[in-house]
Amino acid sequence: MIDNKKIHFEISERKILLRIFDVLSVLLVLYLIGVVFDFKYFNISTNNFYWTIVLGLYINIIGTVFEMYNLQVASNQFQVIKSTILTTSVTVLIYLLTPIYTPQLPSNRIQILFFFLAILSALFLWRLFYVHFLASDRFIKKVILICDREQVEELVLGLESVDPHYKVMGYVNSDSVQNTPMNLQNDFISNINIDKLEEFVLHNSVSEIVIASQKTDGITVNLYNQLIHLLEKGFIIREYTQVYENITQRIPVQYVARDFYRYFPFSRSNQNHLYLLVTRILEIIFSLSGLAIGLVLLPLIIIGNLLGNRGRLFYTQERIGKNGEVFKILKFRTMVKNAEANGAVFTTINDSRITLFGKFLRKTRIDEFPQFINILKGDMGVIGPRPERPVFVNEIAEVMPFYETRHVIKPGLTGWAQVNYSYGETIDDSLIKLQYDLYYIKHRSIFLDVNIVFKTFSTVLFYRGQ
Repeated sequence: MIDNKKIHFEISERKILLRIFDVLSVLLVLYLIGVVFDFKYFNISTNNFYWTIVLGLYINIIGTVFEMYNLQVASNQFQVIKSTILTTSVTVLIYLLTPIYTPQLPSNRIQILFFFLAILSALFLWRLFYVHFLASDRFIKKVILICDREQVEELVLGLESVDPHYKVMGYVNSDSVQNTPMNLQNDFISNINIDKLEEFVLHNSVSEIVIASQKTDGITVNLYNQLIHLLEKGFIIREYTQVYENITQRIPVQYVARDFYRYFPFSRSNQNHLYLLVTRILEIIFSLSGLAIGLVLLPLIIIGNLLGNRGRLFYTQERIGKNGEVFKILKFRTMVKNAEANGAVFTTINDSRITLFGKFLRKTRIDEFPQFINILKGDMGVIGPRPERPVFVNEIAEVMPFYETRHVIKPGLTGWAQVNYSYGETIDDSLIKLQYDLYYIKHRSIFLDVNIVFKTFSTVLFYRGQ
């Protein structure tokens, strides 16, 4: 085993680290305040250990909604402050309002203030420590690529643009017979001679080798033997599509090309009858609840539509559903009359066709409330790829392979692409959203569904709808 390899935390390990130390820091500060200020509302003992469990669950669940475990947010000091304040405020409020599982409300109001300040200061100080001392060099992973020369820039940017802690130090040109050292025209990344591969790995503290070559003849006997030697010394060797998928949480369809189906085993959940039954029951419950909320908001929506939109309240539009079947989606209207008089076009950010009231409906996702009727009818699910219009499906499918793979499951009210990527305005945007949709189809599970629900709440709360 190599002694000089630096410690590196994977993405999942970083999130676990954040969750654990959020809870530990809060419990530590509460204990100290209890000792110093005679704080009696929350005391930790064997008789009330469940108080700490409930508090830990609240912090983790509410923190997820307010993006405390989004690594981009966690590494940004200003975003951390906002997320910490929101998480603390909601956690304290819910904790105080659930006395069945938590301590009885204190008679002395100063105890509530101590409780709030303890949680806020604990999270704030720990997260500042994380930003300044942990979210930098400690998490940098140094890797090298084995790939064809013409693929280098695309592959490197595909990884480093998503995870700034992922650093590609160089590459071995698997498309070169002689493997002579060369650099890209802009010195983008160093080329490594095969004979000096192990020396480069040791000298640069490389922790992982990623094989991205699609040409088997590029993996020579010499290169193969060196890789085996490095593997025996404890270095990790992984395949590029696996690495890309783990880091980006989307499928690299632009890279795997015609060999796509070798990398795309469908999730067993897509054929799991128990999963599908439970999902359908929850969809019905969720839809009925959503329609009930919609009925309460309907008078305000009608008034807003009369003043802001001045047209019909509802509109229908053809969309492509499961197995390519066409259905009519129902929405509250958000655009001016005759918005597509010149033909169908993608909706863009700050689209002039969207009315002022329509922007509010879209940002809050209220415009999609009527789609609960589509869910009850079975045209859609709560979670899945967003249904697209036939004209756009045909247009995108001509230039984008595998696009119609989205139709193997029902489209959804929200989805993995919607909570991870902004509104799609171009074909390139549709490609990225397709990668997320295919990732969901591949990894579909209750855990991923719950993750999407939490992220959807974050989208609504932070007013990020489109």
